[in-house]
Amino acid sequence: MALHTSVRSTALEPRKGGSASRRLLTVYGMVLLTVALFGLFAALKPDTFPTLLNFKLLTAGNAVPLILALAVTVPMVAGKIDLSVGYALGLWQVLALSWQLGGLDYRLVILLVLVGGAVVGLVNAALVELAQVDAFIATLATGQVIFAITYWHTGGRQVVDTDGRRAANFDSLATWSLGPVPGPFVIAVVLAVALWAVLEFLPVGRYLYAVGANPRAAELTGIRRRRYVVGSMVTSGVLCAIGGILLSARQGGVAQANIGPDFLLPALAAAFLGSTTIRPGRVNAWGTVLGVVITTIGISGLQQLLPGRFYLDPLFNGLTLVAAITIASLASRKRLASAERHQVAAPSTTDTSPSTPIGSSV
Repeated sequence: MALHTSVRSTALEPRKGGSASRRLLTVYGMVLLTVALFGLFAALKPDTFPTLLNFKLLTAGNAVPLILALAVTVPMVAGKIDLSVGYALGLWQVLALSWQLGGLDYRLVILLVLVGGAVVGLVNAALVELAQVDAFIATLATGQVIFAITYWHTGGRQVVDTDGRRAANFDSLATWSLGPVPGPFVIAVVLAVALWAVLEFLPVGRYLYAVGANPRAAELTGIRRRRYVVGSMVTSGVLCAIGGILLSARQGGVAQANIGPDFLLPALAAAFLGSTTIRPGRVNAWGTVLGVVITTIGISGLQQLLPGRFYLDPLFNGLTLVAAITIASLASRKRLASAERHQVAAPSTTDTSPSTPIGSSV
């Protein structure tokens, strides 16, 4: 079997000249499904679902899941998966509160948490790149160690600010708003826009996609693969730290040691689901945002239709993740088959002349 050494994009975006309806369904089918779900639940629950109050509740409650989904997305662009994100989120939301209770200024606490997130990312990168441990295993192991540290630090108990020693300005990180939009959600959207801009318009984004699609070909073109994998892991760690800070501020002086892992499955589901839309065949920022939106709408609508069914949240996330991975796997097989056909038909696709920019569609 011929090796895939082409650096041309094999993203499953419709080729130019395809029918408009096919392009619409392929690229924006998930968007249409989201609109349809919203319309369905709005019709079934007109008094509670399509309301400003529900919008505020959903955006405020899903800012942190969106940030964590972005933290999963960045390593996935580079061809890696980070399973430590949920555990790291739990640790940082605990430390963001307990360090303040220990007497540290909240600004120093925020800085320490961000630095800690970067350190966790470096540890993951060292295991993946230096020790050559599979990213799935390495980050899962790192996550378990982080989980153990969280339990050791808290003794398995809640951290509660009974004396009001935390800074009021720290809580304000989660209570401010921009019009009807809660502040944490604004921060999450700004981060998503920044990631989209980097991936779509900057060379680093093209290099990350090239590394994720074909590490060997990326190295042959002079891209320092290790640098971009490390950078993606560190970025993921910092995003987890940001999410932990906002989660701690939102909880109003209470931090739980076991809360982090609950965020992992929705984040994975959103990232995998996002790779099937907007830029089909590629992990992308707006796809991840849409993945969070569709899971949020689905879970909220079902909970309002079937109140008291506590199994709906994990059930919907689990089924969504299975569907997203299945679609992504089929897309990956099609992408590899397409690459092999290109390799057999035109061995010269390894040409890296300026006329074939990395990451451009074929």
